[in-house]
Amino acid sequence: MDLVRYWFEFDFQSYGDIPHGIGRGCGVTALGFDDALYLLQESLFKEISLPKIHRVIENVDVSALDAGHVLPNMEIATI
Repeated sequence: MDLVRYWFEFDFQSYGDIPHGIGRGCGVTALGFDDALYLLQESLFKEISLPKIHRVIENVDVSALDAGHVLPNMEIATI
């Protein structure tokens, strides 16, 4: 199975404390959508519930993400 790059944006309107660094969304490389959700829950939302997902981009082109905030703060993109 191939790895897939996902970009997630969340609906934080009725959400409590937003984990630091994900106000614009977050990316995850995973084996599939369910794996991506699992990785998000186990890494960013370990102590709190996963917020409602507003938008998901599968196979996101990382060069299209926000060059002023996202790109300079992301870790190495795989695949």
